[in-house]
Amino acid sequence: MIRLVHSEYLYALFLLPLLVAAYWSLSRARRKALGRFGQQATLAHIAGGASSTKRFTKFVLLSIAVALIVVGLANPQVGTRMEEVKQEGVDIFIALDVSLSMKAEDIKPTRLEKAKLEIRNLIERLAGDRIGLIVFAGEAYTQFPLTTDYSSANLFLDVVDVDVVPQPGTSIGSALQRAVESFDFKEQTTKVVVVITDGEDTEGSSYDAAEDAAQKGILLYTVGLGTPAGGPIPMYNPSGQLTDFKRDKGGNVVVTKLDEAALEKIAAAGSGKYFRGTSSQDELDEIYKNINALQKKEFGVKQFTDFEDRFQWFLLPAALLLLVELFITEKKSRWFARWNLLRKEEEVKA
Repeated sequence: MIRLVHSEYLYALFLLPLLVAAYWSLSRARRKALGRFGQQATLAHIAGGASSTKRFTKFVLLSIAVALIVVGLANPQVGTRMEEVKQEGVDIFIALDVSLSMKAEDIKPTRLEKAKLEIRNLIERLAGDRIGLIVFAGEAYTQFPLTTDYSSANLFLDVVDVDVVPQPGTSIGSALQRAVESFDFKEQTTKVVVVITDGEDTEGSSYDAAEDAAQKGILLYTVGLGTPAGGPIPMYNPSGQLTDFKRDKGGNVVVTKLDEAALEKIAAAGSGKYFRGTSSQDELDEIYKNINALQKKEFGVKQFTDFEDRFQWFLLPAALLLLVELFITEKKSRWFARWNLLRKEEEVKA
């Protein structure tokens, strides 16, 4: 396993395109400035000792050295030993609805973005609990399995959008079934599933799946995002400009509404509790308070316990490149000029 101690230093790599632009701009300005003093052939004879190739080589070496230094300062570390570490916590699967209706803006900024914000806040509060994410629309997929690597969990959460599941619909049943199958029942941990959805177009199998989860001792919470009055589903172009709203086959604007009755029924079937989502409150915070009051069980996790620094793998080559760059002059090498002259003579003879 590789990790970066100071990953924020990698932002300095964005300076490299600026260096390339500056080099190109200065080279162009230099050629224009020389062009004002005479013809190209005359200037080539006067400045015959200068090598544009060696000047470019020096710049490339310098750029590579800067990139290596930045990575070295981020201090990459390599895991050298993995062992099972005992931890205490709860296993939580979030089942997140990513159907198109979750783009409605009756919950600000959108239903989906509000859900992702609450999940991020929940991840920040976790301490030893394992969390996994299942995304679903017409089908359900595991975005990431149960983990205590909260940084990676946030990265996987960031890329979640309505296009990650191609099948349309809202199949809560398939999401619950996948969550149940993903738990390890050999571990006597407290298991929780939190379903975040607008509940629209719920299939009948959802209630059977909720009852099955309850029978296996899984605690089920449902969070409804949206309003009973509902709202249209905005359609944006690649530039982020609103172009229209989703319409049905008759050309009428589709209004998506929160189906609280269905979500309450699912929560009841799973011996759980339903929460109504709002723009201002954090419903997952309330759920986590309930979860935190539960008796937490011990489980084993395979983790790297020893890490070794590897910054020297980058700083040493960077130092060598800078040393090479320092000793390269911008004058043409005699042997290179002689070889280039021989090539020209052969071309003339041909």
